[in-house]
Amino acid sequence: MTNITLSIEAGVATVSINRPDARNAMTLAMWKGMAETFGKFAQDREVRAIILTGAGEDFSVGADIAEFGRVRANGPASKAYEVAVDACSDAIAGAPQPVIGVISGYCLGGGCHLSMACDFRFARPTATLGIPAANLSIVYGVRSTRRLMSLVGLTNAKRILFAAERIDARAALHMGLVDRVADDPLGDAHSLAAQISSKAPLSVAGAKYILNEAAMGGYGPLAEEIIDRASDSEDYREARQAFAEKRQPKFRWC
Repeated sequence: MTNITLSIEAGVATVSINRPDARNAMTLAMWKGMAETFGKFAQDREVRAIILTGAGEDFSVGADIAEFGRVRANGPASKAYEVAVDACSDAIAGAPQPVIGVISGYCLGGGCHLSMACDFRFARPTATLGIPAANLSIVYGVRSTRRLMSLVGLTNAKRILFAAERIDARAALHMGLVDRVADDPLGDAHSLAAQISSKAPLSVAGAKYILNEAAMGGYGPLAEEIIDRASDSEDYREARQAFAEKRQPKFRWC
């Protein structure tokens, strides 16, 4: 879709929220489109890492409140809307490839929701983050609240949700809401993506699954299957042979 763009280069996919005239506010169609985009990465063995960013000056100001009267007007509609939002963040978190969020400008509400589903968050010093749900009489969703608490802890999560205050990049770094503050977060993201891309994808995907399940309070029912699959893989045999031959392994995700 036109508001979600995708490019792939050297095994690194870049997904961009592309609605800069509205500060990348997310419509319901965009939540669904983003989920579809990330859902396809599970079958893409050429992509080893993903960067999620926003076009223009902002990451995303969050959900497009202007359409709430039409798509989120009452309880049932709100529930259906939250299902779409959770499906989007679950698709990002569920992609086997690591996802690096690159944050500039505003990263608010639903934008923060998107960033928290990423594995890493790199921000410009001028970035502003926050979750203004309490300004709108909205209770932040269970899954996104769990992600928030796993990143910043209980007390910081309460402050973010109760006070609905905006947080600058340095404060966000201090509490764990972002991982790095840099003048060129996109360049740093590409450097990390290249480093990850050289590693065994089965190892990376397996670690991501287990860590994300643990962070969400789960037990990772597929963990043993994932571990066994890696132990029986051609990539494992290739890694052992490359070690013996003192060369870099050539991983094929199989």
